[in-house]
Amino acid sequence: MQDLTQGSIARNLLGTASFMLVGMVFQTLYFLVDLKFVGMLGATSVAAVALSGNVMFFVLAATQMLAVGTTALIAHATGRKDRDAARLVFNQSQVLSLVVGAIFFVVMMALRMPFARAQSADPETARLAGEYLAWFIPSLAGQFAMVATSAALRGIGDFKPGMIVQTGTVLLNIALAPALMFGWGTGHPLGVAGTAIASFVSVVLGVVGLIVYVVRKRGYLEFVRREWPPRLEMWARMVAIGLPAGAEFALMGIYMAVIYSITRRFGAGAQAGFGIGLRVIQAGFMPVVALGFAVSPVAGQNFGARLPERVRATFRIGAVMAMGAMAVLLLICKLAPGPLVGIFNKDPGVLAVGSEYLQIVAWNFIPSGLVFVSSSMFQALGNTIPSLVSSLIRTALLVIPAYLMSRVNGFALHWIWYLSVAVVAIHATMNVVLLQREYRRKLTFAPAAAAPPVVAPTLAAE
Repeated sequence: MQDLTQGSIARNLLGTASFMLVGMVFQTLYFLVDLKFVGMLGATSVAAVALSGNVMFFVLAATQMLAVGTTALIAHATGRKDRDAARLVFNQSQVLSLVVGAIFFVVMMALRMPFARAQSADPETARLAGEYLAWFIPSLAGQFAMVATSAALRGIGDFKPGMIVQTGTVLLNIALAPALMFGWGTGHPLGVAGTAIASFVSVVLGVVGLIVYVVRKRGYLEFVRREWPPRLEMWARMVAIGLPAGAEFALMGIYMAVIYSITRRFGAGAQAGFGIGLRVIQAGFMPVVALGFAVSPVAGQNFGARLPERVRATFRIGAVMAMGAMAVLLLICKLAPGPLVGIFNKDPGVLAVGSEYLQIVAWNFIPSGLVFVSSSMFQALGNTIPSLVSSLIRTALLVIPAYLMSRVNGFALHWIWYLSVAVVAIHATMNVVLLQREYRRKLTFAPAAAAPPVVAPTLAAE
């Protein structure tokens, strides 16, 4: 367990973010290497894998719901030095992750082909997407257990095991994906399905690795069988904190589904260009995502310890770091959009759409940094409703006008990219205003008041 209520906040943020960033760098490297090999199969294969990736946003919604609730409750308990409460949340999060993962697997396997056909520009893209999802969905289902354990460890400030396990699984994935895709060593090329099978194998081994770490260490968190029977009131508390944050990713998934539906008329090349541009941005966002993961437990522990000035300082320092990182990414995408897309596919249609997308949406990056950090602050304070409200407004301002514009004669995709620039700026402004309101509500502690009740009294007494 690492006490994040002491010492330099900047050092705590950089120290915790660095562990996350190492794992994310390898994860990003896998995404890019994977996209490079898939690109060798042609634009249709890229489009199929890219649109299948839309399912990830809905998985991120569910896993984020679980992760945010778990991290917040454990960070608060750790800040209060209440190990029993932290351990109970950990065990309950494991049970909840298994239940949600099983439900996701059953539902998505039943819907995978209708989803592929609805999103694809042509039957061949739909067929390839279906092949990919047949293995990609099981790998995503396995993410729930891995995310729950990693989130619990983040709550107590233990970032190293998650980084090590994630790095190991990504390296395995990088080795397996091209071998299975092209049949290296086996003589049986599996195409796009090969990369999904590699993901599945890697996730299974990652889950086993984290479980072994917790069992062998027997430290601040441990598996306790008597705490496994479902505690519905605790599940409700975790969901109450995490559901709004998860809903934000679901809204992103809806937006992505609408955009892919709109791009269908422009063909597989346009879908591939958009998909590559999106992957490049996701890769560039990794430092800020890692910082966001660090902000939540640092601010959360200080909130649990009733240190309001350190909570505010965490946001200020995190926001400066995030905007600086995003400014660098903005310059890269403005100066070299074509070469970035061309690394993965050199089809003229793919290059045109992907380059235009990167050049325009680059203006989103700095306000997006503020969105990431402020959203993590809402998680740390145990109230993600304000963040959900701003995300709802953002999605409405994007999806409805985008759909209406797509029905206008002469419609071009860059209309949507310019729209997103304005909407993301509005989103960042709303988040900052709502966060100041949350400060006034949550950071005024009466001297004799008890610590914030993050666990139901009956459970805390057990």
